[in-house]
Amino acid sequence: MMVGNKLIILKTVNKNCFFLLFLLYIPLIAQTKKDSIIPQYLDTLNIKNQKTDIDITRLESVNGTYIYSGKKNEVIQLTKKNLALTEKYGRQIFAKIPGVFVYDMDGTGNQINISIRGLDPHRGWEFNTRKDGIITNSDMYGYPASHYNIPMEAVEKIELTRGTGSLQYGAQFGGMVNYVSKQPDTIKKFAFESQNTIGSYGLLSNFMRVSGKLAKFRYSVWVNKKTITGYRDNSDSKYDAQAISLFFDPNKNFHIKIEWTHSNYTVHLAGALTDKMFEENPKTATRSRNYYNPDIHIPSVTIDWKIKPKTVFKFTSSAVIGARNSVLFDKPTTTEDAINPITLQYSNRQVDIDHFNSYTTEMRLLHTYKLFSKNSTFTSGIQYMNNNLHRQQQGKGTTGSDFNLSLVTPGWGRDLNFKTKNYALFIENNFVLTEKFSVNAGCRIENGTTEMSGTTIYYSENDLKNKITHKYSLLGISAQYDIDKSKNFYLGWSQAYRPVIFKDIIPTSIYEVSDKNLKDAFGYNSEIGFRGKWKTLNWDASLFHLKYNNRMGTLAQTDNLGNLIIYKTNIGDSATKGLEFFLQSDFSFKNKSSISLFTSTSFMDGKYKNATIRSGNENIAISGNKIESVPSWISRNGVTYTFSKVSISGLYSYTSKSYADALNIEIPTKEGATGIVPSYQIVDLNFTFQLNTRLKLQFNVNNLFDNSYFTKRPQFYPGPGIWPSDGRTFSGTILVKL
Repeated sequence: MMVGNKLIILKTVNKNCFFLLFLLYIPLIAQTKKDSIIPQYLDTLNIKNQKTDIDITRLESVNGTYIYSGKKNEVIQLTKKNLALTEKYGRQIFAKIPGVFVYDMDGTGNQINISIRGLDPHRGWEFNTRKDGIITNSDMYGYPASHYNIPMEAVEKIELTRGTGSLQYGAQFGGMVNYVSKQPDTIKKFAFESQNTIGSYGLLSNFMRVSGKLAKFRYSVWVNKKTITGYRDNSDSKYDAQAISLFFDPNKNFHIKIEWTHSNYTVHLAGALTDKMFEENPKTATRSRNYYNPDIHIPSVTIDWKIKPKTVFKFTSSAVIGARNSVLFDKPTTTEDAINPITLQYSNRQVDIDHFNSYTTEMRLLHTYKLFSKNSTFTSGIQYMNNNLHRQQQGKGTTGSDFNLSLVTPGWGRDLNFKTKNYALFIENNFVLTEKFSVNAGCRIENGTTEMSGTTIYYSENDLKNKITHKYSLLGISAQYDIDKSKNFYLGWSQAYRPVIFKDIIPTSIYEVSDKNLKDAFGYNSEIGFRGKWKTLNWDASLFHLKYNNRMGTLAQTDNLGNLIIYKTNIGDSATKGLEFFLQSDFSFKNKSSISLFTSTSFMDGKYKNATIRSGNENIAISGNKIESVPSWISRNGVTYTFSKVSISGLYSYTSKSYADALNIEIPTKEGATGIVPSYQIVDLNFTFQLNTRLKLQFNVNNLFDNSYFTKRPQFYPGPGIWPSDGRTFSGTILVKL
């Protein structure tokens, strides 16, 4: 049946998007006859061969309602990797993604802190972080860290897309990380999975999952509990997480998913160390009464609708609701937390609570149409965010040693609200010009406002108020040339921005003043690369350049009376350029064995441009200085040998030195907050024995040679100074599937 031709011209009123003109052709829709064949469901057939399981792949050019053609991306097939899953070591999980910097904040296995291309790794807050397409960043405008933590046992694969693809899902410089959870078993009504781990320093973990299909309904339910006493003194942790996912499939083209997921953990913070303390004993704790506790709930609804064979619609509505709690003796590392000989008590601790109320609704449409006799693809959508971050800080806590958020004196030193409403409209088209060459062009329009209000004990309410508008037209273009089905060149350029976040605005004392005309960070990602497969080789090599303007910092100024004022404002720009290189080779042998070798290596040159920062009472030009926490070299190299049912993997990780601050101070300060972060190298071993399809055993040795190292000297939370990473640890896991 012929519907007719339609020409739809989409034109934005924004001056930066006028060039986008999209042609949509509604194709012929053929009538189909009712299928009289009754479907039969067969048992799962497992095909075994001598080849190594492929644990790193690429996304298809079009996947769901997203266009990935011409964009650098990776997919980690987590269930096929040989690693310490429960401990969540980032260097093992992201081993085959070049350029991923891992910040080992603690060894509890609760949090993953990663970054790419010279960005800040703190809780991955330069990424648009998602679970099954649902945003998990706590507050994109106030505190974009992802405090929600999914156990890796629940994850099927991890999709990572660099910043050049950000127009379709957000404006983040880092790109998107999407944790795709295991889907329900569609063969059985009831399937059961259990993973139990025991390891060094009291590690005990139990993960259980049930799933199945009943008529048109599918379900998946999992729970995880984990405890550990910790590598360092006073670094114990208790973690629990759950998820309930309900699916309704009225027909093959329409699917509804309702989900609730939750993570909660309390970790004992051992405190930062000075360089001397670290050299003498990295297990030392300087604190025994400090705790951190994020408790996050994420409910969501997802609708997937294949309207026509070439038209797909997706609707999601979700929320991040919960709190980030901490109770700390918040003093420099050199200040001892000791009992007062007069009061015979410890000092009162500081209680801080962030209440998250973040709501997101997204609608996306993808349509494939004929253009010049080729199949081109158009995607568009709208996103609405309504967030209210309620921050209560500097509460006077107890003098006790337990995790207690009670206040001994009513009231907060800071009681603030950070409210944001933001609309985003995106549009992107993949123009297939020839059988081998395609071009993508896109635009994302952001329009929102953030308002800060509230009280502090050291600032008047009128002086504290701040209003920031977010109005941007972000453009992007990329292209892909296919040499054949397994090899292609890609290149892209895309703009990005990062909103000024809560901590950038709040004056920490009466001597600080925040700029009322703060600018959001703004810049772009660009890249060019070559990836593919040939015989036993699999590779992806790319060059990139990331420009990051309007970085936040402080300047020294004087007020009308000549008093020194610390001015929080934009202090300049930065740029990072470099190389990302991945190469893997797999060999199979006739004796049911195989071997896989890989290298994942990056070089980064990140420097400040046209920037000035405060040092004491002076402002110092830092143009040409290295960006902090940007090692020049990150290289991970591994080998996996498989024989019959046994698999052995070795991973060597190297990270070169980096600086802790923008001034590039080399000699460590007394507190250990600044200075060089030395290079480090780690070796991990993993052993797996697949007894049968239902039972698998695994044994892990992490940091085989027990190297003492640290990855960052944080300037703020969890405390300025050195936070040692774990030494040698062991763990064993048993996986049961029924």
